[in-house]
Amino acid sequence: MVTAAELLALAAFRDGKEAQAFPSFGSERTGAPVTAFCRINAQPIRSREPVYHPDVLLIQDSTLLHQVDVFGGLAESAFVLINSARDIDALHLTDFVTCHPGVQMHTLPASDLALKHLGRPFANIGMVAGYAALTGEVSKASVNQSITEKFPGRIGELNGAVAAEVYDFVAANLARV
Repeated sequence: MVTAAELLALAAFRDGKEAQAFPSFGSERTGAPVTAFCRINAQPIRSREPVYHPDVLLIQDSTLLHQVDVFGGLAESAFVLINSARDIDALHLTDFVTCHPGVQMHTLPASDLALKHLGRPFANIGMVAGYAALTGEVSKASVNQSITEKFPGRIGELNGAVAAEVYDFVAANLARV
């Protein structure tokens, strides 16, 4: 998610917006949950604090849904995008959605689509493209440019294919609000 936050910030800059991206690490061990933040705004961003009430939440690992308080502080009208081929009911999130009617929660098979193109289930690029398609905060073109800048050559091309398919998937399956 650290790379995803950096790519979102870079795409936002390309679109003429202000952005910050920064990670927050808990216990320093392999496999520990990692949180990364990205602020995007048309105006200068003066805050350097962690994000306590996110408007958008990207969850790359759905196994954390019932292990960690991933929804803590979530804004009342937030977007949630979860990397999973399963739907909200199968993830046992129906009660949360019912209790938080302003939250728009969606799933996206980002790992599956990355596996198809890259041969590895890296969800970060898919989550960035999904965010762009869902919110319209950053453009598809800026996401693609950010990917090819961060990952030059063949890896960038393959990641670009992941981003394009995810963007089209989200645009076709989820109504942008």
